[in-house]
Formats: sequence, structure tokens, C-alpha cells
Amino acid sequence: MTASSEPTFQQAMEIAAQWLEHWESGELSDEVLADRVAHLVASRDGARGFFVVSLAGDCPLMDRLPDPLVLQLRRAGEGVVDLSARNLAMSTAMALHHQRAGDAGQQAASRRVAARCTELLRLLEPVAVKQRLETLLSAARDGTGADVAFLDRWGYDAGQRAAITEAVLAVAEV
Repeated sequence: MTASSEPTFQQAMEIAAQWLEHWESGELSDEVLADRVAHLVASRDGARGFFVVSLAGDCPLMDRLPDPLVLQLRRAGEGVVDLSARNLAMSTAMALHHQRAGDAGQQAASRRVAARCTELLRLLEPVAVKQRLETLLSAARDGTGADVAFLDRWGYDAGQRAAITEAVLAVAEV
């Protein structure tokens, strides 16, 4: 990948995993990691790759969210807000799916992703988050709006949509 090209989703996952490993071992400062992540999340595939690795992985980055990283994620704008909202919905729905299947381990992993998304959404630009979550809420609760196709594509049932509604509403609770 050259400095001017955008990474593929796969490349972004590999890059993010390497950076998080270096950050966790103290080889990268919060500031350097934040600057690198800012470049990665500037593209949709880059952001997707970063969030897959950082939200679902064992690295504690998303549990403590260093201020420089939060600043860069806020600067990244609506793309990061959109992915965070979608990840909240998907992980919430999957937690219920795993609960129904009796898979406590996968349920816990999905709940951890949902909790990380909730905290991240609370730190991102409030107006953008409010607008994005209102769209998701309309689809999950009322079956209306732009996110209906997103929820339908993943085949979420009424119980999962109710859980997504609760998760969206919980973002505002502090």
C-alpha cells in the first residue's frame, strides 16, 4: 500500500492489528496511534477494518479510548459515527442471537462490542450521533426510514429490533 492509496478492508484489518499490538506493548504512543488511525479511518474500508479489529479484539484500546484517539475519531466525522451505530446494532442483535443459541462465550463477546460502541458513540460529535441514532431508532422501533433496508438485509427479527432500540436509547443514558 502506498502512502496515497486507500487500504482494502483486509489490508486495514492487518494494519490495525499490527498497530494495536505495537500500542499495547508500548512501542506506539497514544498520539502516534491516533494519527495513524486518523489516516486509516479516512476511507470506508480503512475504517471498517480498524473497527473490526479494535472493537472485537482483545486489545484494551476501545475500553480506555485515549483522548488523542477520541479527537481523531471525532474529526473523522459521519463515517465513523455511521459505522459505530451499525456496529452497535449488529453486535446487539448478535448478542441476542447467541443468547438464544446458548452460546455464552459469543454472547459475551458481542455484548463487549456493543458496550464499546456505546461508549464510543457517547464521545463522538453529539449532533451527528443524535441524527444517526434517530435514523436507526426509527427503523428498529417503527419500521420506517433509511435503516429499514439495513435491518432487513441482516434478517433481524422483532426481538433483535427491540434489543437494538434499547441499545440506541442507552447511548443517551449516562
